[in-house]
Amino acid sequence: MKVHRATIKPSDAVAWVSCHRRAWLDNKYPERCADDLDAFDQLVMELGNEHEQSILTKLRTQFEVATASSVAHTEALMKQGTEVIYQAQLFNEAQLLIGYPDFLLRQDDGYYQAADAKLSLTANKKEIQIQLGCYRRLLGNDLPAKVFLGDGSQSIITSETDKLTEQFIDSMRTLLASDVEPSAHYGHSKCGSCQYVDHCKPQFVANGDLTLLYGVDGRAAKGLERVGIDSISALADSDPARIPDVPYLKGDHKKQRAVLQAQSWFSGEYHQLRAIDLPEGTWVHFDIEDNPLTSSGDKHVYLWGFLLPDYSAAQYECVWTGSEDQDKAGWLAFLDRVAEYQERYPDLVLAHYASHERTTIQQYATRYAMQDHCVVQCLLGSNSPLFDIQKPVKNNLVLPLQGYGLKDICKHNDLVNFQWSDDGSGSQWSIVQFIRYLDAEDPHEKAELKDDIISYNRDDVIATRQLEQWLRYSI
Repeated sequence: MKVHRATIKPSDAVAWVSCHRRAWLDNKYPERCADDLDAFDQLVMELGNEHEQSILTKLRTQFEVATASSVAHTEALMKQGTEVIYQAQLFNEAQLLIGYPDFLLRQDDGYYQAADAKLSLTANKKEIQIQLGCYRRLLGNDLPAKVFLGDGSQSIITSETDKLTEQFIDSMRTLLASDVEPSAHYGHSKCGSCQYVDHCKPQFVANGDLTLLYGVDGRAAKGLERVGIDSISALADSDPARIPDVPYLKGDHKKQRAVLQAQSWFSGEYHQLRAIDLPEGTWVHFDIEDNPLTSSGDKHVYLWGFLLPDYSAAQYECVWTGSEDQDKAGWLAFLDRVAEYQERYPDLVLAHYASHERTTIQQYATRYAMQDHCVVQCLLGSNSPLFDIQKPVKNNLVLPLQGYGLKDICKHNDLVNFQWSDDGSGSQWSIVQFIRYLDAEDPHEKAELKDDIISYNRDDVIATRQLEQWLRYSI
């Protein structure tokens, strides 16, 4: 069967939830879509396929399973009462809606239930709800759809998602009927990982789109446009005191930051809002590497890294846990290491960038029921040595950046100007290397992968040290 070009596919929900323009481009100009996935996306796809195959294997031990090859073959298998149909194909010509559920599960009453295998740990994501909602619509019965989640649990999608599904279908029908590229706004994280960034971003820059500025999202931009501030240059020339409150940009402080951010866009200079106050004491810089793609669904910290005085590369230390089986041992070793630092440095400041490290400690304390452990109580208490160095940056500085991540700040030549030894490294890169480490059989290859991950983490804590020094002595 040849599918009409304007056919609505539930798989478009992933792009649609992120950006309507992306969904439109996927369908109108698929040749613009990059064929090559980056290493992390490739890893996620491979793990997703492995999860799907594991579900298929389990179902085959319990039921008769047949693989569908077409819409007509799916319909024939359903008429035959096949217990489980794998890679089903469902098509509603009147609605131009086609779907490919991983499984159709026959119920006792003869009706079929749609089911998908998802690596996600929750079915609450909009794209999952839409996809399974579309399958329910294609089947035309009231049965809930099932999701086999990545941690081995199951969830169901009911009629509660019908409104969202209808919204998706109506929106996609309108998008596919139009030859005019939909309007869109920029999002630093969202657009940075999109295959169409080189197509869209030059348009945003040429138009002076307000959403190019850190802290100004699409909702705030629309509010500013309604009061006549429709570009970065217009915002840069504005008096913050004369800008009325608009959605997500309310109060004098936020409006002042927005204007200064616009001015930094043109000048390339930073603005200091107030003096930066950093805690005194002996600083130990701290950063973790963790794998969220575990079989249990609980992220596994495979490296707890520290940079100690005198802050040279030789003063880097870490706790390494080379498998999920060592997870608790690594956590306990981390606590022992912190206790050692507290004894060595009574005025310890355990500096990290952003909230991830503190949040992870909270999760581990809960996982192993160790909230009452003396080190945990110290780390999470009111006098904690943990210090998030991102806070003084965001509270006191306006930087000529579109994102305030550690690498955004540290790699900038006119700011910290620290460069990682491997320019392609990053948190997702680290996860890919760790998975490769787990899969490697050659001891030499495993050692090299471990060294690469440790080297990256070492650069991370050296970067936070360089950021600290820049804040203290260069601002």
